[in-house]
Amino acid sequence: MRALLFASVGFIMAAAPAYESATAILSPPSDADTLTMYSPSDDDALVKEEFIDSHPLTKSLRENPDFVESRPHMKIPESWRKHNLTGGTLIGPGKVAVPPFSWTEKNGKEFVQITHVGTDLCGHMGIIHGGFLATILDEGLGRCCFPVLPFNIGMTAKLEVNYKAPAMADQYLVLRAKTVKAEGRKAWVEGHIETLPMKEGEQPIILATASALYVSPKQAATMAKIYPVT
Repeated sequence: MRALLFASVGFIMAAAPAYESATAILSPPSDADTLTMYSPSDDDALVKEEFIDSHPLTKSLRENPDFVESRPHMKIPESWRKHNLTGGTLIGPGKVAVPPFSWTEKNGKEFVQITHVGTDLCGHMGIIHGGFLATILDEGLGRCCFPVLPFNIGMTAKLEVNYKAPAMADQYLVLRAKTVKAEGRKAWVEGHIETLPMKEGEQPIILATASALYVSPKQAATMAKIYPVT
């Protein structure tokens, strides 16, 4: 009986992560839910969280009824995040200290994201790696157009990035994207990354621009059930 008890307990403990993942997939958190799912793990993260949360740009976006706020990476089941580049691998001290704050225009026309980038994301010393900027542009432009694509899923078919100025480490960045055309399973999006003004009257500096084509795959219906992206 004792052996059976320990075996049962062991099975339950082993199955727990799978159960939690299944629950997260079948009942994914809403956009509103994601806003309360993150708690800073240290003082540095708390400072960055509070700075973005209280910034005038954040306030203006929250006051715009056409935008829906969320923290998309919090929708990824916790047990999956360690396998996800932008939702796990690149999140943490010295990297992306806190999960990005995002706003999506309800009809998929615009997307805005505020992120802090740390000192461990560099190529040249003190300068954020261009590949990282391309990665968040790819993801941000994609999230912009998801609402206009079948089943809210798109795969990158083409991405072109032009770098305009060095992106210095340990600063806040704003990603802005616009869906310029949508046709069937395809969507064309343009966007850029700019600096977040740190004081009143300061103008943002555009660091990189991008254009991309996203295609909703034929198996999108199945993908939507497995991995809720919006």
